[in-house]
Amino acid sequence: MNVPADFMPPSPWGLRPEASVPEAGRDIRDWGLSIDAPLTLEDPETHDWDEAADMIVVGLGGAGVAAALEGLERGLSVIALDQYDGGGSSAANGGVFYAGGGTPIQREAGISDDAQRMEDYLRYEVGDVVSPETLRDFCEQSAGTVEWLQRHGAPFEASYWPKKTSYPPLDKFLYHPDSSLAGPFRDLTPPAARGHRTVRRNGGKPWGLGAGIWEPLRQAALNRGLVLHTQTEARQLALDSSGRVIGVRVERFIDPAIRKRYSRHIAAANKWIAMLSPTFPGARLTFAIGYRHLAKAKALAVAGRTSAWVRARRGVVLSAGGFICNPDMVRHFAPDYSAGLPNGTLGDNGSGIMLGVSAGGKTALMERVSAWRFLSPPRAWGQALLVNGRGERYCNETWYGARIGDEMVERNGGRGYIIMDRKLFRQSLRDAFGEGVLGFQRDITLVNAFFAAEKGPTPAALAAKLGCDPALLAANIAAYNRAARGEEPDRFHKSPDEMAVLDRGPYYAIDASVDARMFPIACMTVGGLSVDEKSGAVRRREGEDVVPGLYAAGRNAVGICSNLYVSGLSYADCIYSGRRAARAISESGQ
Repeated sequence: MNVPADFMPPSPWGLRPEASVPEAGRDIRDWGLSIDAPLTLEDPETHDWDEAADMIVVGLGGAGVAAALEGLERGLSVIALDQYDGGGSSAANGGVFYAGGGTPIQREAGISDDAQRMEDYLRYEVGDVVSPETLRDFCEQSAGTVEWLQRHGAPFEASYWPKKTSYPPLDKFLYHPDSSLAGPFRDLTPPAARGHRTVRRNGGKPWGLGAGIWEPLRQAALNRGLVLHTQTEARQLALDSSGRVIGVRVERFIDPAIRKRYSRHIAAANKWIAMLSPTFPGARLTFAIGYRHLAKAKALAVAGRTSAWVRARRGVVLSAGGFICNPDMVRHFAPDYSAGLPNGTLGDNGSGIMLGVSAGGKTALMERVSAWRFLSPPRAWGQALLVNGRGERYCNETWYGARIGDEMVERNGGRGYIIMDRKLFRQSLRDAFGEGVLGFQRDITLVNAFFAAEKGPTPAALAAKLGCDPALLAANIAAYNRAARGEEPDRFHKSPDEMAVLDRGPYYAIDASVDARMFPIACMTVGGLSVDEKSGAVRRREGEDVVPGLYAAGRNAVGICSNLYVSGLSYADCIYSGRRAARAISESGQ
């Protein structure tokens, strides 16, 4: 990566040192964003405020709704602003919430777990992106967080799926959403099922289920007095003379007819983007159609909106998502992932992060993207070996998809080929119709097997088709076979029953690379604003202090999942960081 981890973006504000800008002269509007420099008010009392509340929440997804509800419970008045209709990626996701330490659902299912075991495992995933104290606090709060969600109406169930999978059958709601069942992690920490899937249906689709958590929280917040403005875009922050953030300028519709037309285009954009899994080949077309509807909505917004100022008496929380649905920003900060498809929603355009930067906020890990290359199901693909462009194996194929994707993109040039022999290839077709396999998982298997598989009578012939080193590929297959027969330990900690001996030609390769034509890879950004981990306050770009009055949560901020993602960890971090920001604001005494 040649983009600095802490990068002050090109902008019209004239604030950046040229040495930190990869491409001098760029303008933030090149990314399709309209964020203005903050307005400094010498006397805020004389400003023409349209509304006021103790806390303003910018973006009402998972982090935003958690902040709003926690703030209301602590006696704050709260106004929430959302560019679209709320929910964001939290409502659109698969409804998985990562939790442990002995949650009520774990106890009901007979799953033994405690906060220390959860922390011991997550340390391998989280690394050092947050302090040990923050990770420990997250784990110690986890069981209580699930109880908080349940009190507010989020439905969970204790039906348990014990096998490795990228996503459980639709009638199972507690499973292993990480690499804890795979080597070496199962030998390092006792595995425990920590994937809590909310009880909700969206036909046979495993997405759009996160609303099962978000909607009850939103309703609970509304019942407590939340003022929610949808289709309202935050464009500018207001500061007082000391530099404290005290308000937000928004753009909102005044003509009901234009707003109605805008809503239709946004609904169409969301429908097309959510139509297919981002790992399915046809998703490239549905995403393109969705973006066309978004462009039409934006054109209406330019002509049909007017400005208003909303005052924050005690603090502003930025919780407007990441930037995976802003292709220009992805190409700028994380070009190695630009060929992937976004795992996000329309609000993931980077605007919340850039609002924070406009007030002097510091960014970190903007180059970090979680790319999900799940290999199983079908089970046979997990029994195969994955090699890079040279023909060299580089991971345990049963790991969680984000760990595989990280190895592939960050250290293996974005290349990945699933290698099978005739027996295993045929088994993969049978596995596609096996127990617990969802429709989209089956279809991905069949499309790639019938339309994208390369075939060669020998490993050398297959290597020639892939452009690999034939000797290296043959050597890796031979080593894999020895481990599969139990003749030597596997270098990536797979047991023989997780492997298959590949010795019957012809040999097959499925392209699983970051730019695979028939097997797209789903991506989400996990970097953002750097925050004080005790409060969620946004750190200043220069110096060690924070921007007073400004907080960030969810994917607007660096958090628990900003190193390696596992299913449900972002949702859990959204709730954790949103509530943290609200607690800090309520205790600030401002």
